[in-house]
Amino acid sequence: MIASSALLWSEAEQFIIGCYAELGKSEEEAKLRLSEIEQQIERDGSYTHTYEELQHGARLAWRNSNRCIGRLFWQSLEVRDARDLDQEDEVAEAIFNHIKYATNGGRVRSTITVFAPERPNRRIRIWNHQLVRYAGYQTEQGVIGDPASIAFTEACTKLGWEGKQTPFDVLPLVIQIDDRQPKLYELPEGIALEVPIEHPELGEAFQALQLRWYAVPFISDMKLEIGGLNYTAAPFNGWYMGTEIGSRNLADVNRYHQLPKVAEAMGLDTTTNTSLWKDRAMVELNAAVIHSFKKHGVSIVDHHTAAEQFMRFEKQEEANGREVTGRWSWLIPPMSPSTTSIWHRGFKDKQLKPTYSYQAAAYNTGG
Repeated sequence: MIASSALLWSEAEQFIIGCYAELGKSEEEAKLRLSEIEQQIERDGSYTHTYEELQHGARLAWRNSNRCIGRLFWQSLEVRDARDLDQEDEVAEAIFNHIKYATNGGRVRSTITVFAPERPNRRIRIWNHQLVRYAGYQTEQGVIGDPASIAFTEACTKLGWEGKQTPFDVLPLVIQIDDRQPKLYELPEGIALEVPIEHPELGEAFQALQLRWYAVPFISDMKLEIGGLNYTAAPFNGWYMGTEIGSRNLADVNRYHQLPKVAEAMGLDTTTNTSLWKDRAMVELNAAVIHSFKKHGVSIVDHHTAAEQFMRFEKQEEANGREVTGRWSWLIPPMSPSTTSIWHRGFKDKQLKPTYSYQAAAYNTGG
């Protein structure tokens, strides 16, 4: 939704004053910049961020992300400016370059690519939830692949894509600009780095599960809001915390549901809850994920280290006179949360701006 001129000016003013203060600029510089922005809004109904404003705004949005445990590194976010691109092929090429740059052979670099902001009759959307994700197929025999991807996989199929119907088919990229027909792009061969999951001790019984996961979580369907401007296409990535894969993606009942199979590979008694087979299987599945990523030289962090890093982030923010906001239910890891210091903390779930926010799926809304 496009903000009214009055609201846009209010949001811009608030952002510029805070941004320029943090960047060490003078009040006079902020006043001059606000004067320029006011004239742009009066003339065009909008305004354009400088690269410095865009860069700091994207980093602040990470710092303000209440659901993210990895905010200690917010200042290291690499911000790639792609606001001048307005053709689907150009957008796709920029995205492929982002994937290659951020993956970096496994030494993952936190990166965001920002495309043009929403304007009247102008909007860029990436249909994918993540730039790299596995397909999900609803079949008479049950779901093959990732159940969370069924709706998007069906949307891709309607656009002419044909998956191989294996558990780990990498989905294509879908881009839509304005009300034009969405365009589908297969990811170039080898661009999506994947990690085969193996256990350091369970051997062939675990190997037989033939598990794998992609190396980098590229979130691509969220909106970046900076100073009243909405960047509806701004894919970004950090690196994985092990439990995101081992306790959720591969373990959740409504995802890959691998705990019973891991328990079987371990020879556990799954007929009774008192054997704690789910807990034991989850620990070993997480151990396998971390072992495999490290074996293949791919960046990953365990949940204990991530929690310690978050507490360092909190201390840094306090030293700068800023209160840390957060959604506790998201900050605690999905495995052994009470063993981390975050479990014993409380945070205000107050959303600060700039921010990343959810958008309705483009393939359900027509763009």
